[in-house]
Amino acid sequence: MQFTGRRRKLTVHPQNELYGHCLQLYGQPPLENISLSEFETFAVERLKLLKTVENLGVSFVKMSEQYSKKLHAEISAGPSEYEKRRKDHISHFILRLAYCQTEDLRRWFIQQEMDLFRHRFTDLLPKDLLSMYHFTRISSRYWKRLMLISTFALVQVPFQDALDLVRTRKVFLQGGYAYIPHQDIVTIVLNDFRTRLSKALALTARSLPAVQSDERLQPLLNHLSHAYVGQDYSIQKNIGKVSLEQIDALSAKSFPLCMRQLHKALRDSHHLRHGGRMQYGLFLKGIGLTLEQALQFWRSEFIRGKVDADKFDKAYAYSIRHMFGKEGKRTDYTPYSCMKVILSNPPSQGDYHGCPFRHSDPELLKQKLQSYKLSPSGIIQILDLVKGMHYQLACQKYFELTHNIEDAGFSLNHPNQYFMESQKLLSGGKDIKKEVEIVQPQPNTTQAEEEMGDLDSYFLDE
Repeated sequence: MQFTGRRRKLTVHPQNELYGHCLQLYGQPPLENISLSEFETFAVERLKLLKTVENLGVSFVKMSEQYSKKLHAEISAGPSEYEKRRKDHISHFILRLAYCQTEDLRRWFIQQEMDLFRHRFTDLLPKDLLSMYHFTRISSRYWKRLMLISTFALVQVPFQDALDLVRTRKVFLQGGYAYIPHQDIVTIVLNDFRTRLSKALALTARSLPAVQSDERLQPLLNHLSHAYVGQDYSIQKNIGKVSLEQIDALSAKSFPLCMRQLHKALRDSHHLRHGGRMQYGLFLKGIGLTLEQALQFWRSEFIRGKVDADKFDKAYAYSIRHMFGKEGKRTDYTPYSCMKVILSNPPSQGDYHGCPFRHSDPELLKQKLQSYKLSPSGIIQILDLVKGMHYQLACQKYFELTHNIEDAGFSLNHPNQYFMESQKLLSGGKDIKKEVEIVQPQPNTTQAEEEMGDLDSYFLDE
């Protein structure tokens, strides 16, 4: 048997010939022309789907009835079956370009694509499976002639293609072939899909410099690998509703661990390096601090350390006003999303920014969680998620444990989302309630990255 992935040609319609099956193996890249707007829209929607797959895979037992129902509800159908398959095909290859750049990105992409593939595979009929792969179907009558009993359709494959099933003694071996019930075929199909995709990502990574030379695509691809596809927390609907006196108490009960860590470091050392000031400063802006409050907050803390008031006004005040869009390009800068915190600007010695679940040593993380009085079983759950590189889900579990709830009821993608959900839960949704808007794909990603880079240049350490 060869895993050629060759599709049966249908002469009914040219479109059906292009996408002859509902389940695609992504063997050939798309050849048509699409607009940059469609390019980014397809990519963002695919990314949303894969993040949903990741969240459901941790919240529910994979392939359970509840898991399958929720995932099926997330897979929206296009105006036609052809359009649905076309979008699936193109969006997969776009994210290949974005997620082939590092080992962590490749590993995450492969896992989510495999889970999505497995879900779709369960809906295949036996005839669809046989037309996609060169399996030889064996009737159950012949199976009985082999003196074994099976109520399922069987397929015959070379035994070396079913080593996992041979190892667990789930197949009948004869003459160098393994005879496999239909429901177990998913094991070898998934292994083949993983191998194909892993090799394809490696080849794509080697070809990436040629793609990145295109000034239209390079910023889009860089943005997609840590894109935030959730709600917009840059618009301050509850501006001024948080007082400076509340921040210490809020940090203990409503800040995500990354911001709680930054707040504690600022209170302890009366200083944060530029990475921490950017991450924490934009977060505070997002929860409702005004420019005047932000200047007062940072000045009062810095002058308690080695920075006097005059030096603060000269070296730091401008960057805070710039962050609020009052200086320079007068851009309203957006608080960092979880993906940006996790994937960009990793902390070095003396830094406190970044994601504690991603960047902290597991033993130090365990000690920190113990100091916050989390239960031993809860800490184990968090560390297991961290070990599986599910950093946002680990933070969501931290939310559930610190708020004493079983299910957060949302998928965590942003530190400011954590704060808003916490306040809504603790106050019954009556006090700090921020209206949010869905982020629409912005084709001009180059400008956004240049602006954030410009902001970064104003945060200079002494």
